[in-house]
Amino acid sequence: MIDKQAGLVVHPAAGNLDGTLVNALLHHCHGSLSGIGGEARPGIVHRIDKDTSGLMVAAKHDRAHVGLAAQFKAHSIDRRYRAIASGRVLAASGTVDAPLARSPSNRKKIAVCSPGHGKHAITHWRKIRELRDASYIECRLETGRTHQVRVHMASIGHPLVGDPLYGSMRSTHRGLLATLGFQRQALHAARLGFIHPINGNALAFDSEIPADMQELFNQLIV
Repeated sequence: MIDKQAGLVVHPAAGNLDGTLVNALLHHCHGSLSGIGGEARPGIVHRIDKDTSGLMVAAKHDRAHVGLAAQFKAHSIDRRYRAIASGRVLAASGTVDAPLARSPSNRKKIAVCSPGHGKHAITHWRKIRELRDASYIECRLETGRTHQVRVHMASIGHPLVGDPLYGSMRSTHRGLLATLGFQRQALHAARLGFIHPINGNALAFDSEIPADMQELFNQLIV
C-alpha cells in the first residue's frame, strides 16, 4: 500500500523519466515487482493523477497483479475520495452516470460524451459539510476512469477547488488559494478496500487528508 503525496508522478513518461513513484518502488522493493505492466510500469495495477494525493496499491508479483486487476475490472474495489467542490451543493447526495472519453478539442482533457460513446463511468457522491462557497464531499467510484471525479463533478456545476484543468477559479477563493500556495485540485484518495489476491482476506485502508488540503478546508469553514 502507498499513500502518495500530491505532485508525484506515478510512472515514467515523456518529461518525467525520473523521480516517479515507480522509481521509488523499484528502489524500496529491490526490483521485486510484478512485470505485467511492462518495464515502464512495474507493479502498477492502477494510478491516480499527479496532483491527487492518497492511496494506491502496487503488486510485488504477477499473481497478486492478476488478482487485483480482476477486482478493478469487476468494479468491486471500494474506492472513496474526499474532495472540496466549488459552490454549495444543494442535495445531500447524488449519482453522476455519464460516459467519458478523450476530449476532441483538447487531448489533455477528458469529457462527458453522449450515451453509447466513450467508457461507462459512475460516481456516487455525498455532501459531508458546507463550506464558504464550497462543499466538502465524498465520492465513491463505481468505475475508475481517468479524471473521473474531476470531470463528473464539473459536469454538474461543481468543479473541484483549485482544479487547473476543469475548474474556473471563483473570486471568493482566488486570494485564499494564492495565499496558501494551493495549486492543485482538492482531491484525496481516502479509502481503498479490496480482497487480498492471495489469502482472500478483506482489507480496507484509510488515509487522512494531507496538510495542504486540511488547511484549505479549515480556511473555508463557515
